[in-house]
Amino acid sequence: MNDAVVWLTIFILSVFVGIEVISKVSSTLHTPLMSGANAIHGVILLGAILVTGSTDNNVALVVGLIAIVLAAVNMVGGFVVTDRMLQMFVRKKPAKQAAGESSEGSAA
Repeated sequence: MNDAVVWLTIFILSVFVGIEVISKVSSTLHTPLMSGANAIHGVILLGAILVTGSTDNNVALVVGLIAIVLAAVNMVGGFVVTDRMLQMFVRKKPAKQAAGESSEGSAA
C-alpha cells in the first residue's frame, strides 16, 4: 500500500475521532482541557523551533517559520482566552459604601 494513502487514512480517522471527543466534553471541563491544550501547543512550538533551526532547505525553512508564528499565536491566544474564562469565576471584592463615607466626612 502507498505510504501517502496510509498517512491520509490516519489523518482522516484522527479528525473524526477528534471531533467526537471534543463534542462530548461538557462546558465545566472546557477550561482545564484548554489549559492542557495550551501546554501541548508549547511543545509544538518548541519542536517547530528545533526542526526549523536544523534545516538547510529553504522551503522547509519558510514552512518552519510559518509553523513557529502560527504555533506562537495559537499558544498565546489560548492562554489569553483561558485567563479571561478563569476571571469569570473570581469573586469580586465588595465595593465600599461611598454614601456612608461621605456622610461621615460631612458630619465632622
